[in-house]
Amino acid sequence: MNQPLAYVHPGAKIAKNVVIEPFATINNNVVIGEGTWIGSNVTIMEGARIGKNCNIFPGAVISAIPQDLKYNDEDTTAEIGDNTTIRECVTINRGTTDRMKTIIGKNCWIMAYSHIAHDCIVGDHCIFSNNSTLAGHITVGDYVVLAGMTAVHQFCSIGNHAFVTGGSLVRKDVPPYAKAAREPLSYVGINSVGLRRRGYTTEKIREIQDIYRILYQKNYNNSQAVEIIEAEMEATPERDEILQFIKDSQRGIMKGYFSSNH
Repeated sequence: MNQPLAYVHPGAKIAKNVVIEPFATINNNVVIGEGTWIGSNVTIMEGARIGKNCNIFPGAVISAIPQDLKYNDEDTTAEIGDNTTIRECVTINRGTTDRMKTIIGKNCWIMAYSHIAHDCIVGDHCIFSNNSTLAGHITVGDYVVLAGMTAVHQFCSIGNHAFVTGGSLVRKDVPPYAKAAREPLSYVGINSVGLRRRGYTTEKIREIQDIYRILYQKNYNNSQAVEIIEAEMEATPERDEILQFIKDSQRGIMKGYFSSNH
């Protein structure tokens, strides 16, 4: 890290084997784990907690203060898990008093010009394609894929293994394992390709499909569908996860394309 053209505040805690390229700026109250690469013209601001073996590409700004008028210089953080890649010009804001932190999980891939606002919590193994935008207070599960130009409304939740197609505006919660597309954003199937890649069996994928057929293709309202799924579908971790997500949803889940838009 002996880079004379970079600025590293004496109060920053930099582990061994960190590479800092020219013209990077690292402020006070920053922690960077072993093996991480910081590209040129990266700005890492106070409150950043960056894990091991991360790659942060030129122009990224990590842990800037929230774009929130209520923020009053509270001592908050932006945390990035191990093995996560942050591409060019990504912006990740630190938290407010709501959650006190913004979290990006491990093994994520955040592509160029994406923005992750204050108090977002993003799980592990997520992929956000170029220009994906998360407003504040959003919760994203593990293995979520947001295709390019996706914009997510504040306070939304996106469940594990969900896939959102490019150019989507996410106004409602996206349940686990679902594939979301069209305008307004709607259920168009489950993320079967992603599930197969992660080792889900054909039987398990069919079980998840059967749950969503009841929810989205049988003309029940959500409360009726939940009752039928609980009564008729065998209790499994996937079934229970889907039901709990629906029950916990604050903004309501997205509609079904087949049942609601025709």
